Amino acid sequence: MQGVDVTAERVIVANDVRKNYAGGVEGAGLNGFDLEVTAGTVVGLLGPNGAGKTTAVRILATLLRMDSGQVTIAGYDVGRQAREVRSRIGLVGQLAAVDEILTGRQNLVMFARLNHLSHPAAVRRADELLERFSLASAADQPAAKYSGGMRRRLDLAASLVVAPAVLFVDEPTTGLDPAGRLEVWGAVRDLVAGGTTVLLTTQYLEEADQLADRISMLKEGKVVAEGTPDSLKAQLGADWLDLVLTDPADLPRVLSLVERLADGEVRVDELRVSIPVKDRTRALVEVATSLHEAKIEPEDITLRRPTLDEVFLHLTGTGVPA
Repeated sequence: MQGVDVTAERVIVANDVRKNYAGGVEGAGLNGFDLEVTAGTVVGLLGPNGAGKTTAVRILATLLRMDSGQVTIAGYDVGRQAREVRSRIGLVGQLAAVDEILTGRQNLVMFARLNHLSHPAAVRRADELLERFSLASAADQPAAKYSGGMRRRLDLAASLVVAPAVLFVDEPTTGLDPAGRLEVWGAVRDLVAGGTTVLLTTQYLEEADQLADRISMLKEGKVVAEGTPDSLKAQLGADWLDLVLTDPADLPRVLSLVERLADGEVRVDELRVSIPVKDRTRALVEVATSLHEAKIEPEDITLRRPTLDEVFLHLTGTGVPA
């Protein structure tokens, strides 16, 4: 069976995938998991602990057999054509796979040789990837001396030695500082610009918002919502008006002033008051006017769209993913 031309096709398709674990808690594993990913895009897979993210990725990457359902990667059936699937995918796990004793270049040459490239071809590919991931200046330093962000970029480079059509990236920035996260985000964007399709699991909703073209949210082994970050936010309907107060004593009066404008539950977090509103412009004017007349001077007042955190909480009934 030939694979499809993935340039304009769904490169990942999963239909009604099920996987249950003997003795597992109810809802664990996958219970009718569906997913479609278009070539050259980033899809974020989000869910609380136990939602099935890791199980889904392991099945897609041919590391775990499903109980039932169907999955194709680049047109090849995961169950019947695992070898063909493996030759077209890469996997970046939560822990770096590079050897810290070897230099960056030696690591990439080693991975290239393990993928049956000749030594000259392996060196050429290593140099290409070092340049692509902005690691050329550190190519001859041991990986142990790399920062966290540099190691993750080296890990991404190693997964691309054979230029897979699809890359599975599991929580790429866990444990990194803000600078390291930005480095990895830039590397992922570069991969997609080069035509790679990325399936990303992450515990950071901000990360999915930054990187993903589409997001699938899992709960108890099923996708409960999917769409672009903006379309998911729009499902909550209301915009939010955030007030940051300077004096805690003003809180009771502020709540009484904004209650009539709220399109849902008003949230209070210390000195921050968040009000869901339908007519953003009218709400902003009326709240500002009411505060002025009551001689209450807030530290800040802003209008915003719902965050992915709020969408996640609304759709899954849990906290943010972990």
